[in-house]
Amino acid sequence: MPPRSINVGIIGCGEAAQVIHIPTLNHMHEWFSITYLCGISANALEFCSKRVVNHVPKTTSEAAVLCASPDVDVVFVISSDELHPRHTILALRHNKHVMVEKPMAMTKADAHSIIEAEKKSKGRVFVGYMRRYATAFIDAVNEIGGVEKILYARVRDIIGPNSVFVGQSATFPKQFSDYREADVKERAALAEEITTQGLGRECKVEPTPELIAQYRILGGLGSHDLSAMREALGVPDGVLGVSLGFPFWNVLFSYPTFTVTYESGFHNIPFFDAHIEIYGAHKSVRIQYDTPYVKGLPITMHVREDAGGALKETSIRRTYEDAFTLEMKELYAMIVEDKPVKTTAEDAIQDLHIFQMIMQARAARI
Repeated sequence: MPPRSINVGIIGCGEAAQVIHIPTLNHMHEWFSITYLCGISANALEFCSKRVVNHVPKTTSEAAVLCASPDVDVVFVISSDELHPRHTILALRHNKHVMVEKPMAMTKADAHSIIEAEKKSKGRVFVGYMRRYATAFIDAVNEIGGVEKILYARVRDIIGPNSVFVGQSATFPKQFSDYREADVKERAALAEEITTQGLGRECKVEPTPELIAQYRILGGLGSHDLSAMREALGVPDGVLGVSLGFPFWNVLFSYPTFTVTYESGFHNIPFFDAHIEIYGAHKSVRIQYDTPYVKGLPITMHVREDAGGALKETSIRRTYEDAFTLEMKELYAMIVEDKPVKTTAEDAIQDLHIFQMIMQARAARI
């Protein structure tokens, strides 16, 4: 039994809150209590508040009200991507802990602002890279460490329509559109500033519509893969080749003694193929992910080895706990036990370094 319950305030009541975060926190109701919800849609607030177990949380349309509340210990920032830095810094200024979904920020300027705000706060930042907390991923990183020499690696994330997976998640999410025009315009202005700063000033790349779309996709889907790649293999030295586009894109990363292919995209087949696989001379190790929108689907480790001329194949699923539950346990330990975490703001800024490599390589090829 956990020693006490942590009060959670959630900013953002969209699909992620409805399908992932509220159900996970409800499941862990002895660990966490959702006390406050914030959103720009009154209908979404009402809908989400009815899905919190044991009690009805307070609601507000103002993030500052939630962050200032004594009823909140940790703020979950799961609002639209462009609002993540603003809401994270606001929570830190009120000395709240923050669980911010990836991407934490899409510009290095915003990431550094978050790091500086954290230094002045009693709160700490936890970035939501849930794949990196999966037991199979941690096991695989240890297994990869035992490979004498990595010869090649592949990072793949090719997924079917999310609507199919979400529709079968048994959470019955709903979309709402009762937004104020001022809120819509504010988000659009922030998104434009992000691309001007992130692509134009930091990457020094002309922000064309195609590159803007690719940059946002790297922050959304790509940050899952590239963050996990960083932990398993380290930060790449550079980019040898790149083909960006939609619905598919790929990148060839260089490491000191091997290369890594990153391939990703979308199709209309209801199938989810996300994995990291490394190859050595006598062993290959693969972490296989499934869609996170359906609770309980396996994340597994697969090892192939040379056993005296025979093929030895091992598949391991050490737990049935999903990555989000395991991630929340680490967040809880950070708050209650002051345990160090790996998905810090300083860690997250490395994703932006890789995004910059990719966009600059694309510009150089043109």
